[in-house]
Amino acid sequence: MQEKVIILDFGSQYTQLIARRVREINVYCEIYPYNKIPELDSGVKGVILSGSPFSVRDEEAPVPDLTNIKGKLPLLGICYGAQYMAHNYGGEVAPSAAREYGRANLAYIDKNCKLLNGISNNSQVWMSHGDTIVRLPDNFKIVASTEDIDVAAYKVEDEQTFGLQFHPEVYHSTEGKQILKNFVVDVCGCSQDWTPDSFVESTVKELKDKLGDDKVVLGLSGGVDSSVAAVLLHRAIGKNLTCIFVDNGLLRKGEYESVLDSYKDMGLNVIGVDAKDKFLDELEGVSDPETKRKIIGRVFIEVFDEEAHKIKDVKWLAQGTIYPDVIESVSVNGPSATIKSHHNVGGLPEKMNLKVVEPLNLLFKDEVRRVGKALGISQNILGRHPFPGPGLAIRILGEITREKVALLQEVDYIFIESLKKSGLYDEVWQAGVILLPVQSVGVMGDERTYENVVALRAVTSTDGMTADWVHLPYDFLARLSNDIINKVRGVNRVVYDISSKPPATIEWE
Repeated sequence: MQEKVIILDFGSQYTQLIARRVREINVYCEIYPYNKIPELDSGVKGVILSGSPFSVRDEEAPVPDLTNIKGKLPLLGICYGAQYMAHNYGGEVAPSAAREYGRANLAYIDKNCKLLNGISNNSQVWMSHGDTIVRLPDNFKIVASTEDIDVAAYKVEDEQTFGLQFHPEVYHSTEGKQILKNFVVDVCGCSQDWTPDSFVESTVKELKDKLGDDKVVLGLSGGVDSSVAAVLLHRAIGKNLTCIFVDNGLLRKGEYESVLDSYKDMGLNVIGVDAKDKFLDELEGVSDPETKRKIIGRVFIEVFDEEAHKIKDVKWLAQGTIYPDVIESVSVNGPSATIKSHHNVGGLPEKMNLKVVEPLNLLFKDEVRRVGKALGISQNILGRHPFPGPGLAIRILGEITREKVALLQEVDYIFIESLKKSGLYDEVWQAGVILLPVQSVGVMGDERTYENVVALRAVTSTDGMTADWVHLPYDFLARLSNDIINKVRGVNRVVYDISSKPPATIEWE
């Protein structure tokens, strides 16, 4: 049975980060809403309670049922989780005199506490709370303090139950990962055997058992997720997997050909479908971003369905869904507000009457890449920047026309190739160009021009949840701007987007 740690989510923005840190220690963990606690079988080695935007004193504060957890399994409360246990078991939580947010240092550490084993004096931690624990229940004992906070960490006597008022999962808690390791390895007794190789081995076996001799169809995008899903499935079922790669006319310049070419050496059965005209005809003149997405989704389903029906006896549709998509759909507050409609092939399974198989739905993006490496997939594919499902349609602000797509493909090609030639491509998580619905005055030779403006976007991120703009060198941007304006007819101004997410999003639409 797979050993694991369960993380109960109270709506904190950092919950996924806790999971990522635990998995970096090669310990498998899963996130569940606090009010949907799974069955605690013998594989569950411990439980972590996340932070929350709520105060434990709020009327609508989340209240978990810890009856089968506290005192029976190792338990670690972080921020709200720690305050909830102190408050619920007889202590007192009150508003902080001043909101405790930012860096702090541990002035006292109980060196006999397993959770804090090896943590150095004065270790920096990150606080983010408006309440503080002012009195602990009788059998709770302080194990760490800062200059300003008596109860920075506590342990329950005669139990493997701990609380931290700070966030060990964030980067600013310099020894936070060591604290989490102490909990999951030393306290919970996890064996740190969850590695990319072990994931490949167990997943291939599960897929063989689940799919048997059934036929599976998968929509390839050329990106990391669908490529890794395809190779995993190919290992399990070989020729029973058929991959379909649709050219919607909104891919990067030359991408359809280069992606098909990159799959040739991988032994995959890939069918390429040129459906450019079908997509572009339907999108002609459409401006609204959500309408664009819906048209692309609908036409993709029509094209994919038609191709898939040419394959006899298909039973399963494979998708490259990854863990953040799964968490999002079962979050504490239900699915997040719709910022944009999801670009996975929603609606296909029902239309085609297929069962769905999602071999990557337990992995974060960086883990998908590590699994891909273990599968021997080339760095050319694994290192590819994420690319939006609707493609260049949502990088053309306003109406879609064939001329605009062609212009944007040229500019985008110059940008991406320049990043590669300058050794900057791998330092960027995602890069692209946005064609603005704005024309600006310019001068070329002795003539005034009135032409298009393009915005360059390059961000760093680990999973797309947050992102920061990349500080590309000025001389690189200067050369790039000249290149674009000189080589692409119809562009006379280049700007660089220096917004972070939040408050901006990575894409403009």
